[in-house]
Amino acid sequence: MDFSNDDGITRRMAVLQQRVQTMRDHDFYFYNQPVEEVLGGSKVIVNGREMGMYASYSYLGLVGHPRINAAAKAAVDKFGTGTHGVRTLAGSLTLHRELEETIADFKHAEDAITYTSGYATNLTVISTLMGRGDYVLSDKLNHASIVDGCMMSGAEFRRFKHNDMADLEKRLQQVPDGATRLVIADAVFSMDGDVIDLPSVVNLCRKYNAYLMMDEAHSVGVLGKTGRGIEEHFEMWDSVDIKMGTLSKTIPSVGGYVAGKKELIDFLRHGSRAYIFSAALPPAQAAAANEAFKVILDEPWRIDKLNANTKQFIGGLKGMGFDTMLTTTAIVPVLCGTDERAYALTQAAQRNDVFVLPVVSPAVPEGLSRLRATVLASHESSEIQRAMDIIGKAGKEIGII
Repeated sequence: MDFSNDDGITRRMAVLQQRVQTMRDHDFYFYNQPVEEVLGGSKVIVNGREMGMYASYSYLGLVGHPRINAAAKAAVDKFGTGTHGVRTLAGSLTLHRELEETIADFKHAEDAITYTSGYATNLTVISTLMGRGDYVLSDKLNHASIVDGCMMSGAEFRRFKHNDMADLEKRLQQVPDGATRLVIADAVFSMDGDVIDLPSVVNLCRKYNAYLMMDEAHSVGVLGKTGRGIEEHFEMWDSVDIKMGTLSKTIPSVGGYVAGKKELIDFLRHGSRAYIFSAALPPAQAAAANEAFKVILDEPWRIDKLNANTKQFIGGLKGMGFDTMLTTTAIVPVLCGTDERAYALTQAAQRNDVFVLPVVSPAVPEGLSRLRATVLASHESSEIQRAMDIIGKAGKEIGII
């Protein structure tokens, strides 16, 4: 195909390329930078420079943990580097069941199933469980993978205002009698860092006979006394029907999972296309994830440290005059307003060896562009203070504060 033709695909490519080129021309293109080395979980080498990492999802600092690395290496020695097929036919290893049993225990569930990515997990689970004639109600700020899963399912897709329980109830009241209802929300929202009002959501789901699915990509290892997530955080065990999470954030591996009742997991194991038609997790990744859940329970100090670092980071930025929106977690938006201000603040931070990235429109609404900074358990208090000093100085120069 000749991409020089004047058609829709070519025009869309040209518009995006022009935007990227404009960013490059102003030294505002910060994406896809190659990380050459990870140092101790909180620092990285980028373009030959050592930088503090404030864009990682490794909230408990488990990347490079000796026990997790050792488990991955042992798995390669025993099973090799691949699984040679889909799990239903040829690629299921004892490691996979061990991981799923570990997840089920961690999440206080009867069973669990794993997939090769968090995105694929949401896409396949929602589209397998829901179909034409059903209704799925989704928080307006849910992750794109949830939105895509809802659209792919063919169900009636309704979005309620962010964390607005009155609007959720209004949407539930609009569902016809007898229709299957599913309410879906992020536990911790990936752009804003705030937490869903789980008690109210649960009450509404019970009132209107709706299933509840929680995406815990950013809450496992972050919420709860032992890092088990949102149910532990609110002391509401067994209140979520479909407990979804990823293996690529706090858990330093790759993949996704769903935990829940045995009949749910058995149905997904035999009915979800991403399980039936995708190759299994590689041995090293399954073993790493399995060991990571155990490390979280064995090293509870990491959660205490993360909570202390989060409090320092949010409190310090607010004290300087920054708007960190409604975050109470390790995801800390630093509101800049315009795309240009977000780029300028990122540029100043990175030039002073603070690795943080901007989130701009259309990923967030115009006027709400920001740095989406993350704090880790592996950060030292002095490192956080230095990062805040650099961001604060640049924020004043740019006119954000």
